[in-house]
Amino acid sequence: MQTRVLTGITTTGTPHLGNYVGAIRPAVAASRRADVDAFYFMADYHALIKSDDPARIERSRLEIAATWLAAGLDPQRVTFYRQSDIPEIPELTWFLTCVTAKGLLNRAHAYKAAVDRNAEAGEDADAGVTAGLYMYPVLMAADILAFNAHKVPVGRDQIQHIEMARDIAQRFNHTYGREFFVLPDVVIEEQVATLPGLDGRKMSKSYDNTIPLFAGGAKQLREAILRIVTDSRAPGEPKDPDGSALFTLYQAFAGADETAAFRQALLDGIGWGEAKQRLFERIEADVAPMRERYEALIARPADIEDILRAGAKKARATATPLLATLREAVGLRSMANLAAPARSTAPAASKDKPPRFASFRDEDGRFRFRLFAGDGEELLLSAPFADPKAAGVLQKRLRTLGGAAAELVPGERNASLRLDGEEVATTPDHADAATRDAALARLREALDRLAAQD
Repeated sequence: MQTRVLTGITTTGTPHLGNYVGAIRPAVAASRRADVDAFYFMADYHALIKSDDPARIERSRLEIAATWLAAGLDPQRVTFYRQSDIPEIPELTWFLTCVTAKGLLNRAHAYKAAVDRNAEAGEDADAGVTAGLYMYPVLMAADILAFNAHKVPVGRDQIQHIEMARDIAQRFNHTYGREFFVLPDVVIEEQVATLPGLDGRKMSKSYDNTIPLFAGGAKQLREAILRIVTDSRAPGEPKDPDGSALFTLYQAFAGADETAAFRQALLDGIGWGEAKQRLFERIEADVAPMRERYEALIARPADIEDILRAGAKKARATATPLLATLREAVGLRSMANLAAPARSTAPAASKDKPPRFASFRDEDGRFRFRLFAGDGEELLLSAPFADPKAAGVLQKRLRTLGGAAAELVPGERNASLRLDGEEVATTPDHADAATRDAALARLREALDRLAAQD
């Protein structure tokens, strides 16, 4: 079974070496695991909370998308999309807003920090605080819950937001009486390296001490490395590797043998200028091929646009059916599906009949089954199985699945049901998208009835 892992990247800056080593490289490596269903999104709605510079947002979206692709993220293997291309996210944000306690948001670290700064300055508590900053945790919850992610890798400063997403999901599930949402787990990558910047502190845009990953090419990378602060020890004097930012940066890119050799060179008294040149050459060996891909991507923004739009389509195949279920749950239902007032007292013979399965054998000897609604409407046709026991196992899972947990992927005229990432059944073809969506709502209702029976 695959674990769905979701990672967001805020689009407000230009990627640096710290971003690459601390987030991009480990995330790309994790995305290649067979047991991971990876979702990566560019959090451009979140960026609007932090920046009101449209040109900066636009450029950052391009640079960050190109960076992740150049670093090896495979859009065929993962789901890579822009937050702003998923209309279900702001809709879900409002659904969640309506069940989120204001007191919960009052306790959010970012909001409390802003209030504390205002108190220290003698300002009104909410001076300069936007509703966007205040509602940030709800939007982040929608990012996660729209895809029912199981795990969300974050830094320690974001743990509270995942806990709040769990609280909000539980409140919604309780209010509307069903487990619509998976409760996400936080993942803290303890082994991920934190790189020092030019001044020895953690590399961060906040400290203005970053070393660019691609911006400015090899020339700017080398110039930045030459500006790294070192002590006054002269060539020939032993240097302390464990207290050197150069050594920490070097071992983030080098293998064990190279790292050992660089450590020994420092102990033997290599000059700082020569050490910086060695560091540049080692980093450039890894970065140069990626930079070449990055520059090719940056030169073709339309290609990046196509990749992100394809990723959004893939993401919406998961989010759209869930939002259809949530609309039903909160009462935003199509009136076309409401029953007309009864004109007679004659009972509807099949109204209360439960859904049922009907097993059969294909001409080729393989086993299938259909799921019918109580009125006899066919809702699903299973995939064929060589072993009747396998078909039985699938029936058993469908009896307990429930409508909210069903991953229904709409096609042009029908939809497929997926379990653990594999297509296990399909719906009949329908005349158009509207009748298909109405049929999907009935299918989810049937799955809920089956789960209630068990």
